[in-house]
Amino acid sequence: MTALNPIVIIPARLHATRLPGKPLADIHGEPMIVHVWRRAMDAGIGPVAVACAEAEIAAAVTRAGGTAVLTDPDHPSGSDRVWEALARLDPAGRHGAVVNVQGDLPTLDPAVVRAVFAPLASPGVDIATLVTEITVDEERTNPNVVKAVVGFAPGARVGRALYFSRATVPSGAGPLYHHIGLYAYTRSALSRFVALPQGVLETREKLEQLRALENGMRIDAALVDTVPLGVDTPADLERARRLIAPAS
Repeated sequence: MTALNPIVIIPARLHATRLPGKPLADIHGEPMIVHVWRRAMDAGIGPVAVACAEAEIAAAVTRAGGTAVLTDPDHPSGSDRVWEALARLDPAGRHGAVVNVQGDLPTLDPAVVRAVFAPLASPGVDIATLVTEITVDEERTNPNVVKAVVGFAPGARVGRALYFSRATVPSGAGPLYHHIGLYAYTRSALSRFVALPQGVLETREKLEQLRALENGMRIDAALVDTVPLGVDTPADLERARRLIAPAS
C-alpha cells in the first residue's frame, strides 16, 4: 500500500433517472454523499475526495469538512470523472493508485474499500474489483446481476477475472459470482483505460469493464461476503435510512 500511495475518489452527479438528486438525499440530517465520504475515510487507506459534476454536491462535501473537486458535468462515465479529479488533485503523480468508490453506497463497510485495493499489490494487476458468491437462485439468471467469471483456486480470496456478463456464466457445476462495481486502478492503468475507445463487447453487454479486458488489461477480483446496498430508488433510500443509525 505504501508504495502505491493510494487515493480514494468518489464520483458523484445529481442526474439519476430513478432517484433524481440522489447524492444530496437526506439520511438523518446529512446528504448521502457525505455518508459515503465518511465510510471511505474510515477505510484509512489514503486521502478521500469527491469528484463532483455539480457545485451543489461540492458545497455539501466541503461543509462536512471533505475535499471536493468540480469536474466536467458531461463526462460519459464515473471513470472519466475520477481521472479528471485525480489529474487536478495530484498533477505531480504522487498517488500511484486510485480507488473508485460509487457515491450511492451510504452503508458501505470500510473493510470493503480496503478489500478492493488489496489485489493491486500483486505485480501485473492493472485493475482490481470485487465479487461475491451468488446465493439467491433468481440472481443466477437475472441480467441486472452482472456475473464475473473468476476461477478461484481452492481457499483463495483473490483470482483473475476472465470475463463479465449479464448472462449465466460459466456453465457447469460450481459457484457463480456477482460482480460488485467498485474498482481500484494503478494510475497508469486508469490513464490508459480512459483513453481507449469503447469496445465491441463493452457495447454489446453494456459493461464498461470489458473495455479493459478487450485491450489486454488484467483485472483481479477479491471475494467478499456481501453486496453493498446501492441506492437507486426511493425504496433503497428508505432501507438505507433504516440501516444507518441516527447521529446521537
